[in-house]
Amino acid sequence: MDCPTEQNLIQKKLENMEGVHALQFNLIQRELSVDHSLSDTTSITAAIAGLGMQAEPLDAGASTRIRIEQMDCPTEERLIRDALGKVPGVGGMQFNLLQRVLTVSHGSEALQSILTALGGLGFTPVVEQNDQPKAEATPELPRKSLWPLLVAGVAAIASEVVEFAAISPEWLSAVFAVAAILLCGLTTYKKGWIALKNRNLNINALMSIAVTGAVLIGQWPEAAMVMVLFTIAELIEARSLDRARNAIRGLMDLTPAKATVQQADGSWQEIDVQAIAVGSVVRVRPGERIGLDGEVVEGTSTVNQAPITGESLPVEKRQGDQVFAGTINEAGALSFRVLAAARDTTLARIIHAVEEAQGSKAPTQRFVDQFSRIYTPAVFIFALLVAIVPPLFMAGAWHDWVYRALVLLVVACPCALVISTPVTIVSGLAAAARKGILIKGGVYLENGRHLSALALDKTGTITHGKPVQTDAINLVQGSEALHGSWAASLAARSDHPVSRALAKQAEENTVALLEVNAFEALAGRGTKGEIDGVQLYMGNHRLVEELGLCSPELEASINELERQGKSVVALCDAQRPLMLLAVADTVRDTSLQAIAELHELGVSTTMLTGDNVHTAAAIAAQVGVDDARGDLLPEDKLAWVNESQSKGLVVGMVGDGINDAPALAKAQIGFAMGAAGTDTAIETADVALMNDDLRKIPAFVRLSRKTANVLKQNIVLALGIKAVFLGMTLTGDATMWMAVFADMGVSLLVVFNGLRLLRS
Repeated sequence: MDCPTEQNLIQKKLENMEGVHALQFNLIQRELSVDHSLSDTTSITAAIAGLGMQAEPLDAGASTRIRIEQMDCPTEERLIRDALGKVPGVGGMQFNLLQRVLTVSHGSEALQSILTALGGLGFTPVVEQNDQPKAEATPELPRKSLWPLLVAGVAAIASEVVEFAAISPEWLSAVFAVAAILLCGLTTYKKGWIALKNRNLNINALMSIAVTGAVLIGQWPEAAMVMVLFTIAELIEARSLDRARNAIRGLMDLTPAKATVQQADGSWQEIDVQAIAVGSVVRVRPGERIGLDGEVVEGTSTVNQAPITGESLPVEKRQGDQVFAGTINEAGALSFRVLAAARDTTLARIIHAVEEAQGSKAPTQRFVDQFSRIYTPAVFIFALLVAIVPPLFMAGAWHDWVYRALVLLVVACPCALVISTPVTIVSGLAAAARKGILIKGGVYLENGRHLSALALDKTGTITHGKPVQTDAINLVQGSEALHGSWAASLAARSDHPVSRALAKQAEENTVALLEVNAFEALAGRGTKGEIDGVQLYMGNHRLVEELGLCSPELEASINELERQGKSVVALCDAQRPLMLLAVADTVRDTSLQAIAELHELGVSTTMLTGDNVHTAAAIAAQVGVDDARGDLLPEDKLAWVNESQSKGLVVGMVGDGINDAPALAKAQIGFAMGAAGTDTAIETADVALMNDDLRKIPAFVRLSRKTANVLKQNIVLALGIKAVFLGMTLTGDATMWMAVFADMGVSLLVVFNGLRLLRS
């Protein structure tokens, strides 16, 4: 980085990253200072690496992962964020509520202060070791005993019965109520007191105030019933959140705990996959799940790769092919050499990326967080006014208006609103990962619905990226077999991609190869050699012209093939052309359907390629791309993205994550093709497609739109129901237990609604 060109490229890439607040460039010293709240600098350096530049942190500070088993909803997040924000040396916090992990960036001396602050909030923080595997499953919390809650429920009902039936003595109702509150409400009171000490009006603080207020005005049965209902609702909500948490744990459970490894003496032994070293040979039987990434060294089989790539059909595997951890060997036995340790497998990187993506807040989630910071104190102040103003200035009864104010406090909690967004986002991320679509953050999942223009690289994206022979036109009658053998023999001696395609076709057709003498590669033109005493040439149009063997008829045939997007070579002897052979990069079977689905979704498509314009036009016509641009350099692709964005379009770019780095960085969403097993693509792309199926892009757009709809539904549900109960409270038609049902009931509704995305 030593000129404004690189600065602009980096700035445009990092400005869109969640958690990056400010950038300061020093081009003379080639240094970049980043003000960020990310857990570490890995994502920043990876983004810069995706631009073809090397970045090395000069002072990354310490980054510590802390497991907090009591942290599983936004209530605890807000409490922790406010408390640690006052601790000197804390640079940033990243919350993973579903995995109950807090990652803190801090100075070298601040860790103990952080742990002390967390302990003061009533939490039990556990520092994770740096060598802990990324894909290690989160241990489930032990289930709390339900008998205190059951007894509390019976006591609350007894208090209601005593009150309703006017059973003497009157204090008996209060005794049952106090017993119910003590049995199920002490945890809520403890959390509420900690929240109030830290000036945080969370649901526990509001519920503690409401229940205490009900007791003070003599509403004993109602106070008990409210606390019991609140505890039951929290229990149900926790079980519901476990379902979203288990969506990630389900990915972790794909890898078997043990694998069969070949020992030094040739024997086979079953050992823990975490202990298997890179380079070991592992055997997997039919029906077994593969435990590590590797390369097949023996055997043939079909492997179900759906957990990694989302492919519906099994893939054939033979010697030299790659296999991935978490996939299932279906047919024959395979032996493979391990290419990555357990913590570095493709599956482990997918899990790690999904976990990191949970910490990247989508726009709706950021809005909800900001809204709730204002909403809760505002409603609390409004409840105080409701309790005081009518009795003082409107001759209202103190008992009635204080009671209504307490109901308002219960309704006031924005828990349903706040919790709906992370559950919805993580459900969408997990659903996408199951289908082989790795989304690097909620911001991309939510913004994908706005995608209006998609640029696609040709080679390896729309096409296979591997040329094959398409035509063989014999120009001399009666000698087709001989000429084919001559062409195959010359092609077999060359490493040029066109020659390799011809040689592969000859091998598949079992064409006999002849001995070639005096073979010579002609740079930029082709090859020559002597076979059975005949001097032969095989090369492009330029070589034919240099030999003086070109004719109008031959040129017409060559031009016709080139207009079809094919590369043409001619086999000639010293006197005349003998055969024309054409090679082309074939279109993927899925490209045509993918382009059609994108058009149905209203997304325009443009192919950007460095190939000649004739090839670009031919491939575009085959798959139905709206526009094709050929003869482009990387900066030309970047210019197209800039031009499209200047027209107000939301642009996506599909490429390999490296060669198209400038355009991928500038586009609002960068898609990497075939990311399975590719570290760079997984680290740098906004969305990584784990196989080479373009149909995953329209699937991503549809999932993004469905996610946005669910988020809107949850916000309307949360605010709408609260508005209804607000009106009922002011008119005196709502009771405290009804308010609990309204608050926690809508929380459950939005959680279940968000979890629907897991079935997408």
